Amino acid sequence: MVAALLATGCAALQLLGRTYGSTREERGRAFPGDEVVRRPDISITHATTVHAPPERMWPWLVQVGWHRAGWYTPRWVDRLLFPANDVAANEIHPEWQNLAVGDFVPDGAPETQCGFTVIDLQEDQHLVLHSTSHLPLAWRTRGWAAVDWTWSFVLEPVDGGRSTRFMFRWRARARPWWLRVLAWALIVPADGVMSPGMLKGIGLRAERHTRVSAPARRPTAQGPGDAGP
Repeated sequence: MVAALLATGCAALQLLGRTYGSTREERGRAFPGDEVVRRPDISITHATTVHAPPERMWPWLVQVGWHRAGWYTPRWVDRLLFPANDVAANEIHPEWQNLAVGDFVPDGAPETQCGFTVIDLQEDQHLVLHSTSHLPLAWRTRGWAAVDWTWSFVLEPVDGGRSTRFMFRWRARARPWWLRVLAWALIVPADGVMSPGMLKGIGLRAERHTRVSAPARRPTAQGPGDAGP
């Protein structure tokens, strides 16, 4: 009985970590960036509906990154797992709005050399990030392990453009075999909390900003009072 309950719990965590919030159609469709990691060991798709148009969400999305706006995950997660992270931004920063293909988005202190490169970007539509650096620096430099990882964020207007279907997919290949096992055993279940938390964090900020702001416009045209809560 105990073994059966444990097996059921593990299966539920795996399912949650791979599919939270997404529909079968969303999991089966092609996303921008899918071609980068062609035969992934892991492919995960999450989604949520945000009651704000894509142009209201875009400014929050493009300022992600370590010691930029953060990743908008719940604060308790950052305190527990990433204590060096700054508190996620609650306002739009104009200095972080000019993200472009080829830019580096840090995901750790400079000495870790960890982060993403922007490989595709369409304003108000999608952002694709790519990394081979999300492992300890010593593992990478000594050739002990390797990872090839993409993050794809897609903003799709719904409800006549008043809301957004906010979708997120990550795909990864890892070597050697023990790294794949660790990813399935630890990263996938944890992603049932981490990725939905990130999507919700961005969505809540966009919704609040939409309620208190004038009709949608670019952040560079905003006055100090339009920066958000």
